[in-house]
Amino acid sequence: MAAITASMVAELRAKTDAPMMECKKALTEAEGDMARAEELLRVKLGSKASKAASRITAEGIIAIDIHGTTGAMVEINCETDFVAKNDDFLAFGKALAQLVAQRNPADVTALSALDMDGTTVEARRAVLIGKIGENMSIRRFKRFEGASKLASYLHGTRIGVVVEFTGDDVAAKDVAMHVAAMKPVALSSADVPAALIETERSIAAQKAAEDAEKARAEGKPTQPPEIVAKRVEGAVQKYLKEVSLFNQAFVKNDKQTVEQMLKAANTTVSGFTLYVVGEGIEKKSENFADEVAAQMAAARAN
Repeated sequence: MAAITASMVAELRAKTDAPMMECKKALTEAEGDMARAEELLRVKLGSKASKAASRITAEGIIAIDIHGTTGAMVEINCETDFVAKNDDFLAFGKALAQLVAQRNPADVTALSALDMDGTTVEARRAVLIGKIGENMSIRRFKRFEGASKLASYLHGTRIGVVVEFTGDDVAAKDVAMHVAAMKPVALSSADVPAALIETERSIAAQKAAEDAEKARAEGKPTQPPEIVAKRVEGAVQKYLKEVSLFNQAFVKNDKQTVEQMLKAANTTVSGFTLYVVGEGIEKKSENFADEVAAQMAAARAN
């Protein structure tokens, strides 16, 4: 059986907000598999075990540049929040977004080779690293060009949204703000990735099985298979409504869906892109006790 370390428990707790002992039990049952442990917690604790899933620990900024129907959104990462607020770092991000919009590089490697003020982007990055004294990297970007209009929203520098639309500018801006707040995964239920749907179906089925086992243990009647199947499908449909943009309750007026708001404004949204700084990046975690011990040892040595 895999050894369950304190750092593993802490990582799972940070992801899920579940109690420490529940995290340890889930990791033990999952034999150290973090993804499986998170799923087990979802089965036992429901949505409470995933409310911290959008928490991001890496630092950096999102930069957006839009001119007419052409634009770009870029994410660059750094090591600390202090550098993410540095004027030179912010200016570098803005310049990168402009360069992507204007030059249409194929990928980050191609972007790094482009000219920027008489030198390459990569050389400019190296100079900035030397000046600030902290590593930084260009993580990703997306360029937009076409017949659709573009609306954008930046929540500080950590969340960026670009919406492709036709129609009313104000309605589109509201949608961009809504996406930043509610973080949908797709435009409609039909667009939600199959893998996400299957995960939710699996969690709902496991929850139903667990409830049935509990009922049997308490001598209570269990639900027939057809009812269980409907219950599982109901949970999946609820999930689809929660994560698809058009079905979500509009943040400025929860009496109507985003789709209803757009229809009233005679506006069509054909796509959106959401960037959250550090999304999917695990920041290196230090052992606090070891760090303190090392500092004390260093102090004694001096």
